[in-house]
Amino acid sequence: MSIIKQEEKWLQELLPEGLFYPSSTVISGPGGAGKPLVVLAFVASWLKSGGSVIGIPLQYPTAEFVNVAMSKIYKIDLKDYKEKTVFVQFNPLVNTYNMLKDNTIEANLLKPRVWDGVIKEAENVVEKSSLGIMVFGSALNLLLFSPTYKQGIIEKLENIIKNDKNRTYVFSISTSAFAQEVKLWEEAADNLMYTRMGESMKIFLKISKMKGVKFSNREAEVPISKEVLSEVKEIAESTRRRIIPEVAKI
Repeated sequence: MSIIKQEEKWLQELLPEGLFYPSSTVISGPGGAGKPLVVLAFVASWLKSGGSVIGIPLQYPTAEFVNVAMSKIYKIDLKDYKEKTVFVQFNPLVNTYNMLKDNTIEANLLKPRVWDGVIKEAENVVEKSSLGIMVFGSALNLLLFSPTYKQGIIEKLENIIKNDKNRTYVFSISTSAFAQEVKLWEEAADNLMYTRMGESMKIFLKISKMKGVKFSNREAEVPISKEVLSEVKEIAESTRRRIIPEVAKI
């Protein structure tokens, strides 16, 4: 059994033993409830412990937005981990995937067969580590707006979440669209957590299930400022307005 301790105090209180790995974690909840920012807490702990990461943040147009969020919330500069990070940028207009500059790969993530290839390509870019690879992604339900690839992506991600034990996955999904479909991903995950937004834009996290470790079933406040939440929400909404019409045509 391998367990990694978490850096953030609020997360330590919920997971006193840490996170079992390799495993799959799904963070679910309505849109605007801070899910991607909770994902980044796990990413920060992984990097600080020496692990390498592959990022698939669909709600961010470039990796720089992830760097800004990591710096403001978790006081970590991704530029210090350049050899350990690679980002997959969603582009529904390319056939499969292409390597770009600055450790970035553009990929048509609508196509289920692309996922295996692009993750393996990304693994070849980053340094190897004893922790292995963490693949983190957010707003994955945006892919389900494609009438052609919707069912294939549901099945592909369900299979990855349930069966791929070669890597550690932390994904966030919104229940504001395709709630019934993404329930399959929730059920397939080793670990399941929910976020919600309370009064005054306060974010709360509650754990539903965990593999291999004890956890607190109480709800914890995630200490993220209104300013950061507003900034992230604006970026995410802008990305959704751009991506959804494109994907819906495919």
